[in-house]
Amino acid sequence: MMDKSFFTFLLVGILNTMIGLSCIYLFLNIVQLPYWVATFLGNAIGACISYFLNKRFTFKSDSRIAASAVRFLFVVLLSYLIAYKVGLEIVGFFIGEMNSLQDYMDEIAVLLGSGFYTLLNYFGQKYYVFPSREENTRALK
Repeated sequence: MMDKSFFTFLLVGILNTMIGLSCIYLFLNIVQLPYWVATFLGNAIGACISYFLNKRFTFKSDSRIAASAVRFLFVVLLSYLIAYKVGLEIVGFFIGEMNSLQDYMDEIAVLLGSGFYTLLNYFGQKYYVFPSREENTRALK
């Protein structure tokens, strides 16, 4: 279930997004890196911040970095692929023939996908990346 950790997760997400976006704009406009390099580096910095803050504050996990970092990357990538694919499919199904919204399909899909991504990522991190001792015990029974 969603509990206090979900709201902490959202706050961490806001913080890592602000830092990641700031880095992207810094890399693009000050360092003058190419778009894909700047966005990759900025998102990588945001993901690192997300990992450590969620590990420490959101889920208060004592899991080892080596194992949980690999699981974290897996959850982030899987959440991304599923959420944004589902967002595109839903928007295509409901808006596909509406000419007035055709120009905004990607933007609407991103908005919908980002909501799915947040939920998938939260549950993946809570139950797979940083499971509590109580959840580990329950899973073993």
